[in-house]
Amino acid sequence: MGKEIALPMVGMVMAECAQVGLIITGKAAMSHGMPNLVFIFYSNALASLILLPSSFLFHRHPSLPSYYYPFLHFSLISIFFADRTITGYAGLYYSSPTLATALLNLIPGFTFILAVAFRMETLNLRSSTSQAKSMGAIVSIVGASL
Repeated sequence: MGKEIALPMVGMVMAECAQVGLIITGKAAMSHGMPNLVFIFYSNALASLILLPSSFLFHRHPSLPSYYYPFLHFSLISIFFADRTITGYAGLYYSSPTLATALLNLIPGFTFILAVAFRMETLNLRSSTSQAKSMGAIVSIVGASL
């Protein structure tokens, strides 16, 4: 397997492992009395400390012009992400990490279904790529349901 093919797969596996590790750590911390908002702050602070230096090292671009609309889009995305994080950890407080990690497996399947529904993805069942995407969505949804 070539480097171009293996690198995204390795990145995806690492991202999934990091998410599962964060869910398990969060449940353990909240079980010992840490409020979920404090855990969210600590996990985001740690992620910032890890990712901020890497952005300066790997993404050196000349100064980009600043516009109003990208700032507005980033602000809306951050508000939605904060809301999703707070409600996600509130749900984790009342459930188990097993349920939360099973729900992580639903994300790719529902993303594909929404992409087809909003016509961002074309579904041609004669094409092998469409068949593979459809089977992947079905397998992820059935696997998370089991």
